[in-house]
Amino acid sequence: MKRLTEQQLQRFRKIIYSHFERHGRSLPWRRTTNPYHILVSEIMLQQTQVDRVIPKYDGFIEVFPSARELARAPLSKVLWTWSGLGYNRRAVSLKKCAQEIMRTHKGQIPNTIKELDALPGIGCHTAGAIMAFAFNKPVVFIETNVRSVFLHHFFPKRKKVSDSELEPLIEQALDRQNPRKWYSALMDYGSVLKKEVENPSRRSKHHTKQSRFEGSNRQLRGAILKALIIRRSNTAELQRALNRKKTELNTVLSQLQKEGLICNQEGVFGLPF
Repeated sequence: MKRLTEQQLQRFRKIIYSHFERHGRSLPWRRTTNPYHILVSEIMLQQTQVDRVIPKYDGFIEVFPSARELARAPLSKVLWTWSGLGYNRRAVSLKKCAQEIMRTHKGQIPNTIKELDALPGIGCHTAGAIMAFAFNKPVVFIETNVRSVFLHHFFPKRKKVSDSELEPLIEQALDRQNPRKWYSALMDYGSVLKKEVENPSRRSKHHTKQSRFEGSNRQLRGAILKALIIRRSNTAELQRALNRKKTELNTVLSQLQKEGLICNQEGVFGLPF
């Protein structure tokens, strides 16, 4: 296992914090320690850029200011408020997450990795981020910007570097007195780093290139859900509205049904609740 010397650690931390002092971003979820608000932001930030999340986050929190309001809301309202962020399964998972928080945790966001990881749509890395940002706990987690920083500084020429090699270094470098500030600084540094050098994350063993969106099934999924939020429709009506082949439409409709995102009542599609 690779270990950093105290000198390396001090130099590295100075680079990260110096950048943060000059260029740290003012993000709405950094201006709160409300665990529910931070949970919402972390789900939104999965696979989505910060600039797209900011306006949607503000709007979502305004409509659903607590887990109670989100848990009680109809799915159509949740999806409508989420619309524009993509990966709509996250919105469904977030609603289910709120329902589980109300049912199991009396409306309080749990403050352990194990309990957070058990919630719908969370996962261990998102659980770690919530622990750090909501509760200021010194946990180890990896997201794309953190990964980029450690690859750039400590594996500059290596390819196919696994997260298991990065985790011990992330743990060594962690500011245990203020993990909230440290991870914010790391993420801001990583965000700028990817614009100045070839994206270090491409050298990760876990890197996958996102597929083209235009004309994809992802685009069609979003368009179908957006149409069904407005009104229930049959296949022919959806085909006319979306101008896509019937075979493509049927494939995606079948997928959405299997995932529980839509229901089919005698050939008319709509949201399940």
